[in-house]
Amino acid sequence: MQVLLVDDHALVRDALRGVLKELKADARVVEASNWDQASRQIEQTPDLELVLLDLGLPDRDGLEALAELRERFPAVSVVVLSGRQDRESVAKALDLGAVGFIPKSASREVMLSAFNLVFSGGMYIPPEILGRQAAAAQPGATPEGSAGGAELGLTERQLDVLALLMQGKSNKAICRALDLAEPTVKSHVTAILRVLKATNRTEAVVAARDG
Repeated sequence: MQVLLVDDHALVRDALRGVLKELKADARVVEASNWDQASRQIEQTPDLELVLLDLGLPDRDGLEALAELRERFPAVSVVVLSGRQDRESVAKALDLGAVGFIPKSASREVMLSAFNLVFSGGMYIPPEILGRQAAAAQPGATPEGSAGGAELGLTERQLDVLALLMQGKSNKAICRALDLAEPTVKSHVTAILRVLKATNRTEAVVAARDG
């Protein structure tokens, strides 16, 4: 696995390198301290698979860098790292195509769990952003702290999909978990967004938690 760490703090890069090596001992990790270096590294690493992107870069707004990265290199997965962890920043990053959002204040154990989820095809969202501290709800169960299916206006199968969205699962992972075709899952996700008056998956999860 080829990974690029983009952060202007060497200590942060060292810590992330250690976490990645613990999960993927054979990972090849390259580093950049700003967006200009990152752009050159990406162009010089054709088999790059993952970018860990700090939002607080010295030479570029992190969200603008994320948008450019997703446009120029759509095959490369991006996980955002940030000292900011407000809902707006998280929602914007995920809406721009990030597959995860990890606060810099997260413990090593949380980072390990987050990367494991991303590596398995899921999407990591900080639990505190969802207004919860415990693990996500299981498929088939009404998400803890949310309204029931009838109150939300969702069918039982849509609740199953919502529960997996709350775990940060991708559409493909939801397909495997529920044995559904991808167009069916996309249809359910669209319906969930419509019912919860959300414009993206993160807003839908937050709405369900606060419902």
